Amino acid sequence: MWAFLVRPECILCLSSALSVMAQLTDNFSPRINQTHLTPSHLKHRTEGLKVKGSNFTLDGFPFLIVAGTIHYFRVPREYWRDRLLKLKAGGFNTITTHVPWNLHEPVKGQFYFTRNLDLKTFIVTASEVGLWVILCPGPYVGGDLDLGGLPSWLLRDPRMKLRTTYKGFTKAVNLYFDQLIPRIASLQYHKGGPIIAVQMENEYGSYYKDKKYMQYIKRALVERKIQVLLMTADDGQEVTKGHLKNVLMKDVREMFKLRFSLNFYMFHGGTNFGFMGGAMSSKNYVSMVTSYDYGALLTEDGDYTPEYLAFQEYFSSVLVVPTHLQPERKPKAMYKSVIPSHYLSLWDILPYLEKPIQSVKPICMEKLPVNQGSGQSTGYTLYETSISTGGILTSRDNVQDRAQVFLDEKYIGVLDHSTDHLTLPLKNSYRNYWTLSILVENQGRIAYGQNINKERKGLTGNIYLNNSPLRGFKIFSLEMKAKFIQRDLPNLWKPFPNHVLGPAFFLGFLRIGHTPRDTFIKLEGWTKGVIFINGQNLGRYWELGPQETFYLPGPWLHPGKNEIIVFEELKAGPDIQFTNISQLGY
Repeated sequence: MWAFLVRPECILCLSSALSVMAQLTDNFSPRINQTHLTPSHLKHRTEGLKVKGSNFTLDGFPFLIVAGTIHYFRVPREYWRDRLLKLKAGGFNTITTHVPWNLHEPVKGQFYFTRNLDLKTFIVTASEVGLWVILCPGPYVGGDLDLGGLPSWLLRDPRMKLRTTYKGFTKAVNLYFDQLIPRIASLQYHKGGPIIAVQMENEYGSYYKDKKYMQYIKRALVERKIQVLLMTADDGQEVTKGHLKNVLMKDVREMFKLRFSLNFYMFHGGTNFGFMGGAMSSKNYVSMVTSYDYGALLTEDGDYTPEYLAFQEYFSSVLVVPTHLQPERKPKAMYKSVIPSHYLSLWDILPYLEKPIQSVKPICMEKLPVNQGSGQSTGYTLYETSISTGGILTSRDNVQDRAQVFLDEKYIGVLDHSTDHLTLPLKNSYRNYWTLSILVENQGRIAYGQNINKERKGLTGNIYLNNSPLRGFKIFSLEMKAKFIQRDLPNLWKPFPNHVLGPAFFLGFLRIGHTPRDTFIKLEGWTKGVIFINGQNLGRYWELGPQETFYLPGPWLHPGKNEIIVFEELKAGPDIQFTNISQLGY
């Protein structure tokens, strides 16, 4: 996706039910001093963030919010404090973050709030650094995430109406909020915490399929003891929409003259680790790349940009900014290239996987009987059937999103959003049938728009051979979770020859004799696939670009031997390279 590779992308002005943005009056001195309005200084609190007239106030004092967005789930936990300190040192006083439901409840009824999803620790760390928090708990958060952060298992219901008061949706939201809200309620302003506001949903005005929905969300939050200021973020015209495209320094200067509160989306973008990235579909379907650099004030790997330094200098001229120890740049490593030592063909491992699902017709990912009834969310699904003749294979738009087609394990071609048919060669042999294999990749559900209810993946309907629907499928779920890579791959590795065609897994080892540093992986000569480091899914790669290098955080590595597994769909390259320079194609 090209759209977010622009610096700077946008500035989002904070809004409330009373005012699209708070235009503060000129009761401030030329240099605004808010050093007494920090979490550590405000011990005896009377009232939180308010909109009075056209002003934001905090504890009764006029308050200008200078915020930046960081997504905790897109940044290694070990770097949370570093990124928050850089936000504070840049002159900001508030962090905005979104809460992705699909990561916290990937399987229905199973909730995760630990490790990189430890939201409470992230919020507490922000407070320790001296930042206020504006929390966006959704349930829909957008953020260019798969399905906008909604869990895909919601789509198992054929009548599902996302982001409405449809009972199937609100029941799931209530159960999720019952787990989420109690974890953060004690961190609200009036309880001594840093949360000064909570955003309801996200840009619902552009969706607006149910006029009762926002009232339901407000009630759901208030009933669970959310008492801080509730806000909305919606699109509109120019500044009144709360969203500005391609904002430059002159625009920020003008906003400060008018005492507008503002938020940089993104201050630090981070990375779409694993399969968390979504897609956009205005005219054509376009999936998100692994980098979420976003042209932000910090780079994907957390380095300062010239824009960061420029805004830091400007903010210091108009705000009294406390002197903070600014974190130093983290040096990057350029490790020696790794030549894969072994490989494992996808076809070789199929007999060792969980028993395939037998079905007369194709079944989409979300409705597969896996993950305790939650279906498959991400990754690949392999559909196999037998055919007795060649001819024209047609998808009729039932491939979501990209399918590699094989005949007796021999590559034939690709079906995707732009190609809906292939020719299968007629077979002349003593055999009466051949195995047709269709490996379908979910490249990310669209993150926003009116069609999110239709975002089912895999084979979503019939596949036709010579206009006749194929029947009798074996279906393998290849979600490629950490467990699959760490424990389920059979120990059938073969020595790696010079030329191997995919789909296959390739194994290599990176040896580090000192404290690991951040680095970037470069896969010259490889075609398309997924990278795994010590069992963790780093993300997707594709020779089409624009992204050429892939950020590998130092905390993902350890001294000694580090396992690298690359799932390559088509053709492997000679080696796995490492560089200390990010190359994102812009």
